[in-house]
Amino acid sequence: MIKEQAAVDFLKSQIIEFPETAIILGSGLGGLVDEIDIEKRIPYSEIPHFPVVTVEGHGGDLIFGDLEGVAVLAMNGRFHYYEGYDMADVVFPLRVMKLIGIKRLVITNAAGGLNEDFEVGDLMLIEDMISLLPENPLRGKNSEEFGPRFPDMSEPFDLDWLEKAKSAAIRLGVKLRTGTYIGLQGPKLETKAEIRYCRIIGGDAVGMSTVPEVIAVNHMGLKVLGISVITNESIPKVAKEFTHADVVATANKAGKKLVELVKNIL
Repeated sequence: MIKEQAAVDFLKSQIIEFPETAIILGSGLGGLVDEIDIEKRIPYSEIPHFPVVTVEGHGGDLIFGDLEGVAVLAMNGRFHYYEGYDMADVVFPLRVMKLIGIKRLVITNAAGGLNEDFEVGDLMLIEDMISLLPENPLRGKNSEEFGPRFPDMSEPFDLDWLEKAKSAAIRLGVKLRTGTYIGLQGPKLETKAEIRYCRIIGGDAVGMSTVPEVIAVNHMGLKVLGISVITNESIPKVAKEFTHADVVATANKAGKKLVELVKNIL
């Protein structure tokens, strides 16, 4: 925990009072930053032991401020296992958040559609998840100061927040899908056979993030809410080559709905 404490000590030298709510912004979803009344912006590069963002569509700083009257910490850009980081690096910011007093976390991502009923630009409330990653952020010696050796993952997303999100969507008139998110290693988009497999095992959306973070925050006892922006329809419906640039572009377009939903939930 020495590295985490070094990051915490640095942040305490920069911030007087920490919020209890944090938001992780996925690919192309940095538009939420524009809605925050920013009090302090700290580049990841200045924080001891923080990884560096390498993926298009991700920023690279921690943002402290006010969103709809709620004090928040926003991670403008996240880290992925496929970037070459190990799982300890991927979840490092979450452990720092725990130590500074974060209690609630909203995780957003851009995800590929598996469910044939989904359309491009839909928002999906993540009710459950499946990990197909080759690694687990809790592997190795357990850090008892963060949580138990075998955390319960039967309800990885907070049930109260799920209901609040559904109610907020109704108030806003936003179509909010629900489903299961599958996390893959990447860095590649899926083959048709992999898409079929992911659908067979119960997936509604697929991506290369989120799963490690959700495992880590459940381990630490934080409440978490997950929302995916669906960036493409499932392959059987649309025979079109799809690129990461398409993912970012679609997420940018759908980001306005996500911003309004998150603001309303908070």
